[in-house]
Amino acid sequence: MERREFLRRTSAAGAATLGAGTLAATAAGTRAAAATPRTGPLRVDIVVFDGVEELDCVAPYEVFSAAAMHHANGVEVRYVTTGRPGLIRCGYGTGIQVKHRWAPRETDLIVVPGGGYTRRDGPGVWAEIDNGTLPRALAAAPREGLTISSLCTGAVLLSAAGLTRGRPCTTHHGAKAYLAEHGGLVKNARVVDDGDLVTVGGITSGLELALWLVKRELGADAATGVETMLEYEARGTVWQAS
Repeated sequence: MERREFLRRTSAAGAATLGAGTLAATAAGTRAAAATPRTGPLRVDIVVFDGVEELDCVAPYEVFSAAAMHHANGVEVRYVTTGRPGLIRCGYGTGIQVKHRWAPRETDLIVVPGGGYTRRDGPGVWAEIDNGTLPRALAAAPREGLTISSLCTGAVLLSAAGLTRGRPCTTHHGAKAYLAEHGGLVKNARVVDDGDLVTVGGITSGLELALWLVKRELGADAATGVETMLEYEARGTVWQAS
């Protein structure tokens, strides 16, 4: 049997037996926009670049793709680049063929992964900051109805774009001091939800980022369905603006 069809059936059955899981136990209130019924698919763009951490971009891609099986309106998730579409080489050598260009007005949610924070002279976040294209694109992206999120040292790119200054945020533990020095109001939480800006901790926190946003945007049933499918329960605290 095809793997995803098998997972769809088994996870749907399992989800029916789950109560309110880890995600549902977090702060009950979400931003007002999340309470509005969605009439179309949730559109998610994950921006990638040479040196990006593999798990940073693959984990949220997997979660959002799986969420499409658990909500009537579905999810459209894609990798995008601010450069020319083509092969992106990740930090450990994995190649990702990126077909789509940066188009922030065509999406509901942007995910900014990290990678290469310890390599000042190699591909990764520092090279992207030195180049300037991605930080400028991020700085120009905010608009009503768009949520910008980051995981791990992707928050350093948001910082370079001026998006974390004066805002509650978090990042990988090794970059928290840098984020605070550049004006971020760093919170000791795995997920920090400040409405249209959502940041999470390091590497594996990409699972929490995606599961939290699935819960916030598509509902707890979709989130617990994905948790069952992946055999993973979200962990850690979600700090949420009141």
